[in-house]
Amino acid sequence: MAAGGSYSIVEYFGGDGGHRCGYCKHENGNFSHGMWSHTMTVQDYQDLIDRGWRRSGKYVYKPTMNKTCCPQYTIRCHALNFHPSKTHKKTLKKVNRFLSRGEMPVERHDEGHEDSLGEIMDSAHEEGVQPPRQDPLKIDRSEVQDISTSPDTDTTNSAAPAMPREDAAPAPEEKTPNVTPKPGKGADPSRPLGRKAKDIRKERRLQKEQQKQQEAESSSVNPVPSKSSSNQPKSLEEFITESLPNDPLHRLEFKRFLCDSPLEAEMAPDGPEVGYGSFHQQYWLDGRIVAVGVLDILPSCVSSVYLYYHPDFSSLSLGTYSALREIAFTRQLQQQSPKLAYYYLGFYVHSCPKMRYKGQYQPSDLLCPETYTWVSIERCIPRLEISAYSRLSENAHEGDACALKELGRVLVLHRRTVMPYAAYARKRKGSNDEKEVEQYASLLGQTCAERILLYRA
Repeated sequence: MAAGGSYSIVEYFGGDGGHRCGYCKHENGNFSHGMWSHTMTVQDYQDLIDRGWRRSGKYVYKPTMNKTCCPQYTIRCHALNFHPSKTHKKTLKKVNRFLSRGEMPVERHDEGHEDSLGEIMDSAHEEGVQPPRQDPLKIDRSEVQDISTSPDTDTTNSAAPAMPREDAAPAPEEKTPNVTPKPGKGADPSRPLGRKAKDIRKERRLQKEQQKQQEAESSSVNPVPSKSSSNQPKSLEEFITESLPNDPLHRLEFKRFLCDSPLEAEMAPDGPEVGYGSFHQQYWLDGRIVAVGVLDILPSCVSSVYLYYHPDFSSLSLGTYSALREIAFTRQLQQQSPKLAYYYLGFYVHSCPKMRYKGQYQPSDLLCPETYTWVSIERCIPRLEISAYSRLSENAHEGDACALKELGRVLVLHRRTVMPYAAYARKRKGSNDEKEVEQYASLLGQTCAERILLYRA
C-alpha cells in the first residue's frame, strides 16, 4: 500500500503459450508472464522492475528467462558515475553542430541502429493482449480504499494537456504603401532607421518563444555545466552544452507533462520536485515538437519507457541523444532526492546484436534472473557469450531473498473486499486457482504479493 493509502490492483494473465519474438522473429519462441495493471503505486512498480518486470502501457510483463528464445535482462546505469563514450560524444557534437550552425548530418545505414529500433523491440510481449472486459464487477478504486485502514487520498494522475499544434501558420507579411520621397530629402533623423518586415517578424517570434518558455508550467531540463579543473575529464553536462552559442541557429527546448499510465502520481517530502509518476518529456525545435520520450520517475530511478520522434531528424541519432539527456536529468533529480541515482534502459538482449548498444552506457549492471541481485555487466558478458540464458550471480549459495514462503498471506481483491488468500480460499470452497495464484506470487515475490491486490472475479 502506498503512503497515501492506495493499493496496486492487477489481474494475472499467466503465460504458458509461446508468441512471436520481436528480436529473432521466431514465430512462437517468445515466452513471458503478464498481468493487467488497473492502478500501480510507484514503489510497487519500482520493486517489480527490480524483479525483471516491465510495463508496456498498462500491461506489465516478465520474460520467462530460462525458456524464451531471446532472454531479456533488466539493465540499469549508474547515472552519477556515467561518463560518455566516444560514440556518445560524437552524437552530442553532431546535435550541437545542428543547433548552432544548422548542419544536418547525412544518415548512414551502419550508424544509429538503436535509434531506428527505438523501444519497439522492448515492448515485444504477448500478442493480442486485450484489456480486461468491462462488467458490473469493474474495480472501483474509491470503494477499495474505503475498506482499508489508511485515510483516503486522491492521487489520480492528472490528464496530459492537449498537444499543441506542431506548426503555427506564418504571420501575414505587412504591406506598406510605396511612397516616392521628395527629391533632395534623405532620411528623417528624428525617426528610427527603417527595418525589414522579415526582421520584425523574426524578433516578435523570438519574443513570443521566450515568453512561452518563461510562462511554461513545466520545468526545464537543460543542465548547468559544472566547472571542472583542467586535469579532469569533461562531465556529461559540459558535453551537452559544449559549443552552443548564446544565439544558436536552432533552439531546442524541453517540456514535461504528466501522462496517462497505471502509475499513480505521487509527491513525497524527500522526493523530486516534479514528483513521481509517468511523464511525457517533449523535445521542441524552434517551436515544433520533434520527439517525445516517455519516462517513469520512481523512488530509486528514472526508467525509460520509449521514445518516438519525427523521421526528418533520424540522422541526429535522437535515440542516443535522448538517453544522454535522460541520464543528465537523473543526475539533476538525484540532487533533490539522494536515493534516486539510477537510469533504467529497459532490457538488455545479448543474443540480439542490435540490442547490445545499451551496454555502452557504463557503468551499468544486469539483473540476475535467479537471485534478483545486480551484477556488473563486465562480469556478465563472458557468461552470456557462452549461453543466452545464464545465472549472473557468482555466489552459488545466494538465493531469492524475497522468495514466496507463505501463499496464504498473498492479498486478493474479491467482491470489493481486501483479504489474504487464505481467507479467500476458505470462502471459496473448492476453489481451483491455487496453482495460478502460487505462480503469480512466486513471480512477484513475498513482499510485493503481500502489498499488491490480485483481482479475483
